[in-house]
Amino acid sequence: MDKPFYLGIDIGGTKCSVIAGTKDMEILRKVTFPTETDKGPYHAINLLLNHAEETANALGRTKLKAAGISCGGPLDSKKGIVQSPPNLPGWDNIPIVRLFKEKLGIPAYLQNDANACALAEWKYGAGKGTGNMIFLTFGTGMGGGLILDGRLYSGTNDLAGEVGHIRLADDGPKAYGKKGSFEGFCSGTGIALIAKKMLYEKFSLSQPVTFCHDIADVDRITAKDVAEAACAGDETAIKIFGISGEYLGKGLAVLIDILNPEMIVIGSIYARCRQFIEPACLEAIRREALEPAGKVCRIVPSSLGDQVGDYASLSVAIVGNEKD
Repeated sequence: MDKPFYLGIDIGGTKCSVIAGTKDMEILRKVTFPTETDKGPYHAINLLLNHAEETANALGRTKLKAAGISCGGPLDSKKGIVQSPPNLPGWDNIPIVRLFKEKLGIPAYLQNDANACALAEWKYGAGKGTGNMIFLTFGTGMGGGLILDGRLYSGTNDLAGEVGHIRLADDGPKAYGKKGSFEGFCSGTGIALIAKKMLYEKFSLSQPVTFCHDIADVDRITAKDVAEAACAGDETAIKIFGISGEYLGKGLAVLIDILNPEMIVIGSIYARCRQFIEPACLEAIRREALEPAGKVCRIVPSSLGDQVGDYASLSVAIVGNEKD
């Protein structure tokens, strides 16, 4: 292979991947394996290092430009250290960047997963060509990445974009350690909590619910169950998404007023259930945001889909290498 290539290292609590790709995102090789956090951090780390080295050797080490590492926070991107992410027990102050530099002899860069996804959507996805863009995960949780004036803004200690912690109501679903938080209303966890509260109320009034037939099953309800019911036309499920959409709009209005972005890209559940979330969201933005700022900001679903993790870690390598 004649083209220069990059390595993307995607570290998750369930699985890890090593991806080789070019600057134009041609994926050349990918290896994925379970993280198995119960075996300690260096079980996965050593596999990542070995797979990275094997990939580099197979494709030609002289063509390898840099490695990018995407991992859940907290972390220190400047020092290249992973600092005890909740989904990676035992990963305490791991010098992950140094380990890859020593193993491969190339530059390596680290970003939290939301920032990495923001880079990917900005460089290769829905936000391509924008100068001021916000990316929101809207998956199991709610995280964000900020592209401001044409570059990633990660804050003083890599905590910029933690929008899920913003309180949107005095009371409400508890997520991110706070009742009524943005994540409590706008995440898979939050949608399930909204559903459970509503279903208990329905059962107390002896009102039927098509996607939950027994009160004993309420605590097993997931956001996926609600989505499937909404797609089948269930009014309760559609109402649940409307509540989430209302608070999404309130949260976005805060971001629009403060950061004045030209685009907000939203992933995962929003992208898959947009028809149920968007109407209430846009109405809340019209009501809450400064009109001139709201008018210039487009709210769009992410475009990279299931490939976002691959693009994200590679984007960390590419953008880091360009900056240096």
